[in-house]
Amino acid sequence: MSSKLPSNVTRMGDATVIRDEDASTPVAVRFDHVTKQYKLFKNDKLRLLSTFSKRIPHDTVNASDDLSFEVRRGSALALLGDNGAGKSTALKMITGVCFPTSGTVEVHGRVSALLELSAGFDMKLSGMENIDMRCQLWGLSKDESERLIPEIVEFSELGKYIDQPMRTYSSGMRARLGFAFASSIRPDILVVDEALSVGDRKFAAKCKSRVRSIIAKENVTVLFVTHSTGMAKEFCEHGIVIQKGKAMFSGDIEDAITYYTSS
Repeated sequence: MSSKLPSNVTRMGDATVIRDEDASTPVAVRFDHVTKQYKLFKNDKLRLLSTFSKRIPHDTVNASDDLSFEVRRGSALALLGDNGAGKSTALKMITGVCFPTSGTVEVHGRVSALLELSAGFDMKLSGMENIDMRCQLWGLSKDESERLIPEIVEFSELGKYIDQPMRTYSSGMRARLGFAFASSIRPDILVVDEALSVGDRKFAAKCKSRVRSIIAKENVTVLFVTHSTGMAKEFCEHGIVIQKGKAMFSGDIEDAITYYTSS
């Protein structure tokens, strides 16, 4: 008779995910021989049929391929690699957007993700109503929400539009509100994927300043995906170079950038 798994452990096939909000552990994130495999079908019809039969022809691709790395509490790690290398897939597994096919992913601490900033909003609701809903989904107390909401509204610079339905927002306005919320909730682990070019030049500079202030806080762990080696050097101490889903190099940021630019 199998024993019951701890509440913070999820197993699916050959994969294990360990996730909790314990920010006291020395390791914030760990990947142990993680593979994430996607099935590729020629068209949507075959993809639909695959839900009923395992015999539908398809190709497979390993977005992450036996990927192992560790992020210590309070450090800042840059994930470097070309488009399609598997960087964003790794971040999605950290945030729980997708699940590994095999291997073990450990995440210890509350995660805030600056990824798809405009995703997850209810377009029928106003900006303010969406903020309130997200605060509830995050399990924030009434006092926490009352303290954070004015800061989120002010940072977004949406003015009177904050009370308008989000279907009236431009994509840039939605992204600004998404960034304002995600960067205001005091995370233990901050995940950033090319999210610092939100809006015009002035607002983008404001976003970079906000990320710097988060990183400066004690024990905030940062995972940063960018194509800009200058930005990686500015925000991160360590780097890992990913190619075709594999970790090809891991070390301090200067050495990681040298490896990335010369490979």
